[in-house]
Amino acid sequence: MGGTPRSSTKSSSCFYLLCALWLLSTMIAIAHACPQRCHCSERNGAVVQCTSRNLENIPTNLPKDTVVLLLSSNQITHIPKAAFMNLHRLRELDLSHNLIESLEVGAFQGVSEGLRTLDLSNNHLSSLPKETFTKMQARIRLSNNPWNCECSLQEVLRELRLDPETINEVSCHTSVPEKYTGQPVIHVLDSGINFCNFHQKTTDVAMFVAMFCWFSMVTAYIIYYIRHNQEEARRHMEYLKSLPSSSHISKDYDTASSVF
Repeated sequence: MGGTPRSSTKSSSCFYLLCALWLLSTMIAIAHACPQRCHCSERNGAVVQCTSRNLENIPTNLPKDTVVLLLSSNQITHIPKAAFMNLHRLRELDLSHNLIESLEVGAFQGVSEGLRTLDLSNNHLSSLPKETFTKMQARIRLSNNPWNCECSLQEVLRELRLDPETINEVSCHTSVPEKYTGQPVIHVLDSGINFCNFHQKTTDVAMFVAMFCWFSMVTAYIIYYIRHNQEEARRHMEYLKSLPSSSHISKDYDTASSVF
């Protein structure tokens, strides 16, 4: 009888210990989960290899201790906001040779300060939101994309550390003005060209054209209104002239009265 409470205490302790071990093993399993199409290995943190796996989106169940994430040569077209939010240890991210056309603002939220290398080369990027790389310290590869050289791209590039080995491969696929098409962006900017000035001039011209069109429409309407009123006045005068005069009506009235 006296040993029953002690046995119960031991049983409770064992139960809680088992629960703690189960919870710990579950957390470890979650932390080291590996996407189905990828290969994961440990080397001072997880190295996740997802190259050439026909992926269309960023895998969602990446290990939280991922340090290197290789996603090159897939079919990814878009990087959504906070796509790598939980990968606080991420240092190297390879997204090259995909079909990426757009990056949402905040795509690298949560990892931008820790990243050391980011490869976005050989994609379909033509422009970038200005805030895409906020607080980014990584060395970035942007080569072999169909860039549209204009003001917003110039402002983004000012804030980046471009990889010096591929910087001359960041070229203008299209440009305003067109004479810079095909030239490396860094060479164009180093020559003193400011795409934002061209943007302002283009905006001013567009506003001038819009105001001219508006003025022309108002002028045309006024001319039409005047001519329409003149035509109505002419028709009204002709109608009045076609009516019998009052003297004629009076004579006809007198004639009719004498008859009766």
